[in-house]
Amino acid sequence: MAFSGKYKLESQENYDEFLEAIGFANAKTDFKVITEVLQEGDDFTWSQMIPNWTWTNKFTIGKECELETMRRSKFTTTVTMEGGKIAIPFPQYHFTAEISGEKLIMLCTTPGEKGVTMKRISKRI
Repeated sequence: MAFSGKYKLESQENYDEFLEAIGFANAKTDFKVITEVLQEGDDFTWSQMIPNWTWTNKFTIGKECELETMRRSKFTTTVTMEGGKIAIPFPQYHFTAEISGEKLIMLCTTPGEKGVTMKRISKRI
């Protein structure tokens, strides 16, 4: 499937500003995040890893599910896909992900006039 694979962070924009906006500035790391995606049809397992920390969510496109934030708090939402782009409304930001060639492009946008958008580009490894 299009998203399945392992990706290593290649570049990011507004990382510090985004972590500050969601009150998680103490989580800053210089490690290159590895994202691993397993896709079977509309079923996904999405993991992000750095040494000593892994964050995994499982979901099915179009179905209500329980996900976990980076801070390990749980919330209920529905993950959607439109035009090949995954969209997840997290409590503090809106997440989108899409594949462009061999790259995984992820955007996290906080709401409001002073919203911050963090952009991460990871390359398939």
